[in-house]
Amino acid sequence: MQKILIKNATIVNEDEQFISDLLIEGNFIAEIGRDITDSSAKVIDATGLILMPGAIDDQVHFREPGLTHKGEIYTEAKAAVAGGITSYMEMPNTIPQAVTIAELEKKYERAKACSLANYSFFMGGTNTNLEETLKVDYKNVCGLKIFMGSSTGDMLVDNEKTLEGFFSKSNALIATHCEFDPMVKENQKRIISEYGEDLPAYFHPIIRNEEACFKSSSFAVELAKTYNTRLHILHISTAKELSLFSNKIPLKQKRITAEACIHHLWFNDDDYKTKGNFIKWNPSVKTEYDRAHIFEAVLDGRIDVIATDHAPHTLQEKQLPYLQAPSGGPLVQHAVIAMLQFYKQKKITLEKIVRMMSHNVADIFKIEKRGYIREGYFADLVLVDLNTPTEVTKSSLLYKCGWSPFEGTTFSASIKKTFVSGHLVYDNGTFDESRTGERLSFKRD
Repeated sequence: MQKILIKNATIVNEDEQFISDLLIEGNFIAEIGRDITDSSAKVIDATGLILMPGAIDDQVHFREPGLTHKGEIYTEAKAAVAGGITSYMEMPNTIPQAVTIAELEKKYERAKACSLANYSFFMGGTNTNLEETLKVDYKNVCGLKIFMGSSTGDMLVDNEKTLEGFFSKSNALIATHCEFDPMVKENQKRIISEYGEDLPAYFHPIIRNEEACFKSSSFAVELAKTYNTRLHILHISTAKELSLFSNKIPLKQKRITAEACIHHLWFNDDDYKTKGNFIKWNPSVKTEYDRAHIFEAVLDGRIDVIATDHAPHTLQEKQLPYLQAPSGGPLVQHAVIAMLQFYKQKKITLEKIVRMMSHNVADIFKIEKRGYIREGYFADLVLVDLNTPTEVTKSSLLYKCGWSPFEGTTFSASIKKTFVSGHLVYDNGTFDESRTGERLSFKRD
């Protein structure tokens, strides 16, 4: 059994910082304490470095199968571990869609063969597959994804009776994309009639506006309260939606939780002037008022987790005119160090970053033995150097799409080493691909 002894690390875990050694045996954390010795272990001197639990990203689109010109499970998971993300949960809007158990399991088999990070895949809900989703074993599947806006074909679940069926009958954690499509379409029609079709990207938050988000999110919350459904609303993008969430009860007692994404914490609508379609996401990046209030909700506990909504498209696709350019962009390689930049700016603590990107995700999804630095837990760990900068250049990108909205940015911190289930998969720019990640399991009744 391989042993790795990390010496003199500054561990950030469970709202504490302390200097300690940590012994990894095989897949697990065997011991945490001062002055650990083991002559059979490989020793890593972590003096001056931060040791955190690996980030768990609860929302990514890795594009496989069917859209592999944009990204693949292998390439995007590789970028994720280089960025300190050790586990991810991937969305069902691939080709074919993961809306049957058979198609869902094909994605798991593919990840088992090539994903360097741990993985889980959402089952997708449609207007016609309620009965199929009820057959899923959610001890082995992270949740049920419902697009209550911004999708195509049968994955847009816009029938109220169907939605009531999902919310009343499913025992899954239901994760939702909330935008009210009829309002978005009406807004777009109005803008085109007034300004024509050659629109700049700054119209995106006008078309996909606050009201479209709130109307859908508030309906999802209403359904969840009616049927006591376990609801998790993804990528909150407006200040108005924050009224739907509470910080008055402990996380483990919440039935309704919410996620904020890196791009909604980092960018605002002024950035469309320079970034254009490269910050075109659904829901849209909105005003500085929205950005600031979302960040405030991260700090005060109304927002529960931070994720990426990593959704790559090719450079050629993003360079199309605004109305033709797809929404989404790549983020997993730089999400952790982007949050560490906020720490450097004294806007958030290291403890809070760890809680929002690791602990809370594990608690919300009830992931077994991950998300914390604890003896007996899987050794999903990241060593961070807070004082060695990372410059985001095109040549440094690991995404298959080959671009990033952060190109030209220099972050203050860098990811030095990433361990996935005890395996040192990323080490100062080099990868050991002799092992793949593991399927996440969930401790659910």
